[in-house]
Amino acid sequence: MLRTLALVILASLMTPVMADQRTETQQQLDQAAKDVGELKKLLKQLQEEKSGVQADLKKTETEMGNLEQQVKDLQQELKNSEGEIQRLDGEKKKLQDARAEQQRLIGIQARAAYQSGQQEYVKLLLNQQHPEKFARTLTYYDYLSQARLEQLTAFNETLRQLANVEQEITAQQDQLNEQKAALEGRREQLATARKERQQALAKLNQDFSDRDKKLKARQQDQAELGKVLKTIEETLARQEREAREAEEARKRALAEQQRQLRELPAGSPARPANGPMVSSAGGNFGGPFAKARGQLPWPVDGRVVARFGSARGGDSRAKWDGVLIGAPEGSSVRAVHGGRVVFADWLRGAGLLVILDHGNGFLSLYGHNQRLLKNAGDIVKAGESIATVGNSGGQDTPALYFAIRQQGRPTDPAQWCRAQG
Repeated sequence: MLRTLALVILASLMTPVMADQRTETQQQLDQAAKDVGELKKLLKQLQEEKSGVQADLKKTETEMGNLEQQVKDLQQELKNSEGEIQRLDGEKKKLQDARAEQQRLIGIQARAAYQSGQQEYVKLLLNQQHPEKFARTLTYYDYLSQARLEQLTAFNETLRQLANVEQEITAQQDQLNEQKAALEGRREQLATARKERQQALAKLNQDFSDRDKKLKARQQDQAELGKVLKTIEETLARQEREAREAEEARKRALAEQQRQLRELPAGSPARPANGPMVSSAGGNFGGPFAKARGQLPWPVDGRVVARFGSARGGDSRAKWDGVLIGAPEGSSVRAVHGGRVVFADWLRGAGLLVILDHGNGFLSLYGHNQRLLKNAGDIVKAGESIATVGNSGGQDTPALYFAIRQQGRPTDPAQWCRAQG
C-alpha cells in the first residue's frame, strides 16, 4: 500500500513538470516549423535572384563573345588597311617621283623660256630670209607652249592626288585607331561587368549554401524536437495510466481494509484511531515564485548584451526569448529562486543547460554554461551555485543565457529581477 501511495505522489509531482516540458517543446516545435517555412521562402527568393544573375552573366558572356569576334574582325580590317596603306604609300612614292620629274622638266622649260624671253616672235617677224619656214616655226612654238601648259596642269593634278592620298591615309589610320580604342574600352567594361556578376553569383551561391545548411539544421532541430515531444507525451500517458492503476489499487486496498475493519470485534487493538491523511506534495522552496516579481536577484554578475525580444544574431526573424549576460568565464551561476532541477544536459543551440522548476508552471533556464554543478532531480535553494559561465552551444564569447517561462510562455527576466544600474 505504501508503494502504491508513493507512485501516486510521484505521478502527481512529475505530471506538471512533464506538462510544462510538453508545452515548451510544442512551442519550440511550432517555431522550428515556422522557421523552416520562412527559410524555404528565402531559399526560393535566393534561387530566383541567382537565376537572374545567371541570366545577366549569360548575356554578358554572349556579348563578350560577340565583342571578341568584332575585335578579330577589326584586326583583319587593320591588316587589310595596312596593306591598303602600303599600296597608298607606293602610289604616293610614284606620285612623288612623278612630281620630281615634272618639276625638273618644268624647270628646264622655265629656264629656256626665260632665256628666250618675248623676242622669239619679234625675230620671226623681222627675219624674212626664209618665209617658207615661218609658218612651221610658229606652229612649233604653239606646240611648245601647249606642252608647257599641259605639263603644268599634269603637275598640279599630281600635287592634288598626292595631297588626297596623304589625307586618305591619315583619315583611315585615325578612324581605325579610334575604332580599336573604342572596342578595347568596351572590352574592358564588359570584362569588369563579368567579374562583378561572377562575384555576385559566387556570393549568391555562398548565401544559398549557408541558408540551405541553416534550413537543414532547423529541419534536424524540428525532427529532434518532435522526438522529444513524442517521448514526453508517451511518458505523460504512461504516468497517467500508472496513476489510474495506482489509484484503483489504493481504492481496492482501502475497501479491503475497511471490510477487514468491519469484521473485527469492537474494541479490538487492531482497529486504528480516526485522523486526517497528510501529503508532502505542494512544498514551497523559498516562497511562491509568482510573488517574487521584481525581487529576484540576477543569476550572475555581468552586463546584459542581448535583451529580451531583440534580434538574435542579426536575423530579424529570430528573437531572444530570454537575455544574454556577458560575464567572465568560470563565473558562478546561481539559482534565482529555489526549485527542482528538471533538466541538466547539453542541448543543441543552448549548450550545457540547466532548467529549474519553481512550481505552478514557472521555469528558469540557464544556458551556454562551461560546467554543470547539478543533476536532474536535485533540489536547490535560492542563491545556490548550479553551473559556471562558459561559451558552449556555439557562443563566441563567455555569456549566460537566462530565461524565465510561465506556463510554457517566455517572459522578460528584467520584469522579475531587481533593477540594475
